[in-house]
Amino acid sequence: MRKKYQIQKSPFVVPTTDGKLIEEHFGKATDGNSEISIAHMIAPPGWSEPFQTPEFDEYTYIIKGKKQFIIEGEKVILESGQSIKIEKNTRIQYSNPFESACEYLAICLPAFSIESVHREES
Repeated sequence: MRKKYQIQKSPFVVPTTDGKLIEEHFGKATDGNSEISIAHMIAPPGWSEPFQTPEFDEYTYIIKGKKQFIIEGEKVILESGQSIKIEKNTRIQYSNPFESACEYLAICLPAFSIESVHREES
């Protein structure tokens, strides 16, 4: 009989060049799931990404630290214990301009893919 659950003991560590840790627990890179991706991330102090306009809804839950979002021109700062949902096709920039690392969970519906994030040239 097939198990009706899956425990993730070895998430896919996404290679990065900006010091950010990305561990995908479920999603395209780990189990081929294109419906949802769930990742644990740690953004170092001073980290930022280019603006992007993803084709997926993204939910972020802050575990530790603070994270800055620029959402269609509006600056939003979340702290530990807070969460946000950002609707697909919204222009956004993620960053951590603060002095300590930010640890958070990100959930994308449908799953994150580099083809569907639409990052702008920096």
